[in-house]
Amino acid sequence: MPDQQAKFEKLKALHEAEGAFVMPNPWDAGSARLLASLGFQALATTSAGYAFSKGKPDSIAGLGRDEILDNAAEILGATDLPVSADLQDGFGAAPESCAETIRLACEIGLVGGSIEDATGDAADPIHDLSFAVERVQAAAEAARGLPFLLTARAENFLWGRPGLEDTIRRLQAFSEAGADVLYAPGLPDLAAIRTVCAAVDKPVNVVMGLSGPTWSVAELAQAGVRRISVGGSFARAALGALMRAAEEVRSAGTFTYASDALPGATVARIMAPGDEGV
Repeated sequence: MPDQQAKFEKLKALHEAEGAFVMPNPWDAGSARLLASLGFQALATTSAGYAFSKGKPDSIAGLGRDEILDNAAEILGATDLPVSADLQDGFGAAPESCAETIRLACEIGLVGGSIEDATGDAADPIHDLSFAVERVQAAAEAARGLPFLLTARAENFLWGRPGLEDTIRRLQAFSEAGADVLYAPGLPDLAAIRTVCAAVDKPVNVVMGLSGPTWSVAELAQAGVRRISVGGSFARAALGALMRAAEEVRSAGTFTYASDALPGATVARIMAPGDEGV
């Protein structure tokens, strides 16, 4: 198996290459194996997908650090690919909590992870910029010298604060604080994405699969995007297929959904040890 340093170097190289690469988000070991078998070069965990699999809403308050890292460890154990993690708010407001989360994430074999500036409080959803920078700086200091790429997230557009100027200011400050990758989920259009990419000096991640407009990998690469993730949207797509199948059986008493299901032999091959697609 590739060691952690080799995985880190592979992930780093993907960010440094021309164009954009897709880093999809499995929510468990099985979905990680399936995605690896399709030829993706790196994976990222999804707090939303994990929460759905446990019958929980995706919220900072509802998910703990231990369970998120345990889920990441299961994904790491299922594939030889580099894995980055959705580390939410760092599992604590204090900069020290962010730093500890990064250290623990690296200890289990993760080679990247994201820290966001959302507070989880709807009444005051985004940390003040100076404090948000302190949190990123603490995370970056914890990652220094380790095989770990730190992503800093500016959450304005997900929390009803659609200010592009402030979002760019935050991303620039996060870059200066030591983040390796920058991420502002929910940007409204390609013009905004292009503006963000031109305004910062680090690779930019864009999430696709949310509601609203969609753009191709080629269009996003042309706008300057380096990395594309899908968040919890693959998990929601799987849940959508499950719901449609169940509703067919309950409402119509038929089972035509089976024609779209993966054959058992295909699933068995994907899940077999040593068939991670790498």
